[in-house]
Amino acid sequence: MSLMDFLQNAASALGGNPEQQVDHIAQNAPEGALGQLLAGAFHSDQTPAFGNMVGELFGQSSGAQQAGMLNQLLATLGPAVLSGAAGGALGNLLQPGATQVTPEQASQLSPAQVQEIATHAEQVHPGIVDQIAGFYAQHPTLVKTIGSAALAIALAKFKEHQQG
Repeated sequence: MSLMDFLQNAASALGGNPEQQVDHIAQNAPEGALGQLLAGAFHSDQTPAFGNMVGELFGQSSGAQQAGMLNQLLATLGPAVLSGAAGGALGNLLQPGATQVTPEQASQLSPAQVQEIATHAEQVHPGIVDQIAGFYAQHPTLVKTIGSAALAIALAKFKEHQQG
């Protein structure tokens, strides 16, 4: 069964409920499918901007998830690139020479600050969107917090991509 067939069967069987479809994809689809779905939401002009969605996800995340996402950004772009974003909020948390944040440090940032950091990261390195989608795909329960409308759009975009 192709991934497209799998998604069509999931959509039919689950009555179009995006949260249930996300669960089904996370549990049964090939590796990477949920990341592709989330990347579709991040890239869509029908959903909030990438930075907004990352800020929202950050606000719903545990301290470890918050640190993990920020550390993904830092690993890709480096502290020097991100330390000035959001009024230097991330730079103020990092000790000199540090390249990672702890969950305790991450929890000191607001979703609005993370929104600014993510927006800046996307401007500097557009490929970060797919990397962050992959990170959040490891947390399907968290993905469902972006809302039914965004998930429905992401599912539609993902299906279009698979057909094209």
